[in-house]
Amino acid sequence: MLTATALAFSPALRAQGRFPQRPITLVVPFGAGGIADLMARSLAEQMAEHLGQPVVIENKPGAGSIVASRAVASESPDGHTLLLMSNGHAVSVGLFRQLPVDPRRAFTPITTLGFFDLGLFVPAGSRFNTLADLLAFAKANPGRLTVGSIAPGSTQHLAGRLFDTTAGVDSLAVPYNGSPAVLAALRGGQVDVAFEIVGPMLPQVQAGAVRALAVTGPRRNAALPAVPTVTESGVASYEVTSWNGLAAPAGTPTTALQLLHEAALAALSAQVVRDRLAALGVRLQGSTPDAMAELLAREIERWGAVIRRAGITPN
Repeated sequence: MLTATALAFSPALRAQGRFPQRPITLVVPFGAGGIADLMARSLAEQMAEHLGQPVVIENKPGAGSIVASRAVASESPDGHTLLLMSNGHAVSVGLFRQLPVDPRRAFTPITTLGFFDLGLFVPAGSRFNTLADLLAFAKANPGRLTVGSIAPGSTQHLAGRLFDTTAGVDSLAVPYNGSPAVLAALRGGQVDVAFEIVGPMLPQVQAGAVRALAVTGPRRNAALPAVPTVTESGVASYEVTSWNGLAAPAGTPTTALQLLHEAALAALSAQVVRDRLAALGVRLQGSTPDAMAELLAREIERWGAVIRRAGITPN
């Protein structure tokens, strides 16, 4: 339905022949090599074919996506500079007393792009064979279960805090400055369990270095079909899914937004993109702009509540 709607726009838009007039820059608020970056690059290739102009990836990591958001918000709203938005933008609203760039006002959503689960991973030789084993230990030993994740305020860290409140346990959060450090700590036995995005952990699972006890999404992950969800494992109503979407500076002309929406949906439907990202555990899914705006609003409310319950003081 979304594809049919987008295609309906194309004859009139192409007749105007005014967009795009030059290469498009897609700013990614994460470093090169991660899932967000790989997703952006895969989609950019296909979008460029559809738009007739290159789509150039520019990585601007840091400061809770603020660096990238500020860069895009300061550009002319003509559709030639775009932002890869994520649930990190929703989380940032609760982490800062006053954001220099409010994602709800500074940007116009175009479409969601994809969703990806987190997993609960343990070392290969862990005493926990199932999530039920881990929960039993945590309930019998308050404060002794060590949970590794990247920095406080990250989706991984907050997923762990939400797990505590939902499952009724008290664990010890151990933050690290990046996913490689989390993996090293997990493999070295410095932490009992780690919350991490599934995709980057798949090679470790396949190599037998770590095991996945559960995934955090609403259904089993296609890349780990034998691994149950957290809900299946006995923690009712627990669900965490990271996401990426495409947005433009507020005030971008409707005609440009419609063409970008069409190009993004066409890219999402390309088999080469679907195959490449499925291998990373990504579920590609486009949307209407309104649906993406509603998702952002829900995520801001949800993660704001998690941040308050975790006792994290906004900066």
